[in-house]
Amino acid sequence: MPRAVDLLRQGRNEELWQMCCGFLSLNINEFMDIQKRLLVQQLELLNKCALGKKIMHGAKPQTIEEFRRQVPLTSYNDYCPELIEKKEENLPEKPVSWVRTSGRSGDYPCKWTPITTTYAEELSKVLYGIGMLSRCKGWGDIDNTQDNISILYSVAPRPYVSGLFAELLKTQTSLRYLPPLEKAEALSFEERIELGFEQAMSEGLDYFFGLSLVLVKVGDKIRESSNSASLRPFLKSPKALWRLTRGKIRSRLAGRPMLPKDLWKIKGIISSGVDSIVYKDKIQELWGKKPLDIYACSEGGVIATQTWDYEGMTFIPHLNFLEFIPEDEQIKFQIDRSYQPRTLLLDEVKAGENYEMVITNFHGGVMTRYRVGDMVRIQSLHNEKLGIDLPQIVFERRVDDLLDFFVVRFTEKTIWQAIESTCIVYEDWIAYKNPGEPTLRILIELKEDSTADKDEIAETIYTQLMQSEDEKADLLDEEFVNSVNFRVDVTIIRRGSFANYLRQMQSEGADLAHLKPPHVNPQSSVISMLLAETEETMIVTKSGTKVSKKSSVEQVPIV
Repeated sequence: MPRAVDLLRQGRNEELWQMCCGFLSLNINEFMDIQKRLLVQQLELLNKCALGKKIMHGAKPQTIEEFRRQVPLTSYNDYCPELIEKKEENLPEKPVSWVRTSGRSGDYPCKWTPITTTYAEELSKVLYGIGMLSRCKGWGDIDNTQDNISILYSVAPRPYVSGLFAELLKTQTSLRYLPPLEKAEALSFEERIELGFEQAMSEGLDYFFGLSLVLVKVGDKIRESSNSASLRPFLKSPKALWRLTRGKIRSRLAGRPMLPKDLWKIKGIISSGVDSIVYKDKIQELWGKKPLDIYACSEGGVIATQTWDYEGMTFIPHLNFLEFIPEDEQIKFQIDRSYQPRTLLLDEVKAGENYEMVITNFHGGVMTRYRVGDMVRIQSLHNEKLGIDLPQIVFERRVDDLLDFFVVRFTEKTIWQAIESTCIVYEDWIAYKNPGEPTLRILIELKEDSTADKDEIAETIYTQLMQSEDEKADLLDEEFVNSVNFRVDVTIIRRGSFANYLRQMQSEGADLAHLKPPHVNPQSSVISMLLAETEETMIVTKSGTKVSKKSSVEQVPIV
């Protein structure tokens, strides 16, 4: 099988497009045919291995119908201790590598997932295709695709899945990671970013894959320092000196501070997660390019991707068998944990509905009817504008990141967008609620020298949350919200609180994935630590009442 870069160099453009992006031309029946054919092959492997027999409780399904009827839904606990201890002899196929993600306190320190050779090869083609989609303008457009590109290395290193993505992409094309992959993995995250952009000043930068927040922070830093940026540090590097000089000229001609788009002409930006939705407009403003959003996870690789219209995402058919738990079924499970929710297939979902994702790995993987823990929304059953005849989705939320007040519900994304609407300059935030209180509590740490009015912060967040936009219609019932006196409680915590939390976690030897507290529903110990030195609390209700006071831990209830 030729590599993607070989097809590109040989001018076999149509063959390259079909290999990496051909799934976009499938209709729903063709998509389901691939799903069912690969699942039958996967069942043959599962039926023969020890872990497969354990997961399927002795059942030996031969058909799709038997599989969905006989095999229960699974969580990571069902794969323990085999995956935690990496018992490769129990797996459907011997893995070529293992990836990890965060574990769960009290159960296991991290989650390990095996990757087989065939799965890795298929995933590498998908990753190359995503790179093509991040810069193309239409069907089969690969005319401007390069055979040697530079990418900023701004992701977690191996054995995290983002590090695996970086490694697999190298099997399909010639890459220059900034900094180089081997060196990057030996550096801290901050050191990787700093060195990467330092090298990009001399060597240029074609693509970015990683956290959208990194692009925003770097862009803001360049804008803030543009007037004071000195040419002296770049005198030893003519290429970097020329890049900075040209950037200064472009920004002055535009009558604004220098932005990253004045320094680099980025060809493609690929991001994943809630923050990519929140920051997409700001990224385009700073970098001159929209970010292409993908839906990915450690247990399932890449599950879906946006295309060149940067709207809904399209599912990948040949990496995982896809099932969908309707939201009402998911709620029944939340009430009764012994309940087995029914699932739908992709040709059974409805536009406008939310579903919890369930995946079964193909190509000798092990995750079987595995509940990923994510909710997605089916935007539409087709992308008529582009002629893609498959359902279009958006990542909605984690199953466990919903703050439910009965009459009003908020996701991490909704709260984050409301905070962004204030235009305040902040370090980070968390949100939670106390049992029995109709109050959304938000802790925010402002950046140094911020002059934001705390009164206005609370009021703006409340107003934004109460907007009955179309995408929030199912989260808001304003009449009931008013009747229960729902309110937003914003607490400004002392500067350095999140940095202190990070240092505390590092001193305790916490895993990389656990260093940063979750934005929504953090543990009470996290809230206590961040509230240790509170500056000011602002409360805003529907009536407009505002309360401003100095606080201590005792004055602010903790879950």
